[in-house]
Amino acid sequence: MAPSCFEVIIVVFILVLPFLYETSRTFRYYFKFSIYYGFVMFNSVLLIPFFCFRAFNVRNLVVASSFCHHASYLLGLRWELRGRENLEKEQACVIVANHQSSLDVLGMFDIWPVMDKCTVIAKKEILYAWPFGIAAWLSGLIFIDRINSEKARSVINSSIKTIKENKIKLWFFPEGTRRNTGVIHPLKKGAFYVAINSQLPVLPVVLSSYYFLCKEEKRFDSGRIIITTLPPISTEGLSKDDVESLMEKTKEMMMETLRVTNLEIQQSLATNT
Repeated sequence: MAPSCFEVIIVVFILVLPFLYETSRTFRYYFKFSIYYGFVMFNSVLLIPFFCFRAFNVRNLVVASSFCHHASYLLGLRWELRGRENLEKEQACVIVANHQSSLDVLGMFDIWPVMDKCTVIAKKEILYAWPFGIAAWLSGLIFIDRINSEKARSVINSSIKTIKENKIKLWFFPEGTRRNTGVIHPLKKGAFYVAINSQLPVLPVVLSSYYFLCKEEKRFDSGRIIITTLPPISTEGLSKDDVESLMEKTKEMMMETLRVTNLEIQQSLATNT
């Protein structure tokens, strides 16, 4: 029996795919992101029924990470955690991390087993990215409306008691917008108000720059990323008047760490070329 037109198209696609992947940087860029999003969405569909039986349990994210972190291997990404001792402590704290790309989530998946109980402050739009949004909601993510700051504060404040009682880590991306530029951009005050009001320590987490990724050039190569967890910064005894100084102190520590880790990776790349 002669092959159908659809079967011919599939065969041609399979034959052409390796050629396009190796020769077209633009194709490789979009293909890798398609693999990433598709892989995460597929696992979300698989996990939603399980999550329904323990809805809003933040440890669902540890389970999700055991499935989704494999996407890093498919994309050629290698994550290296430093300062593990600061991250694995069973304590409630406010994590502040730099925000460079949607790939940050893969870095989080890689270290979630170390963090154990951790939830994330996320923009409400993610909730509507089904099925990922539903899986995230069932895993206890805290969704806020970034436009309505008063309502956002109310949602976060209502969660603080549970976070403190259950020693859950609360992850913020205080830069707000994702920017892969090799620097720490101005931080928003929200995470630091939360830390001071709840008297929780601030735990800075720094992901080295994604030198292998460039949206403008449509470049997505393999790469190594260093995730550094710095020692916690106490907020004990601080008041709202100390928000600015706490924020600046945190930013300076993160900037220096980013500079050092970026330099290390650049030197490593130069040595290997």
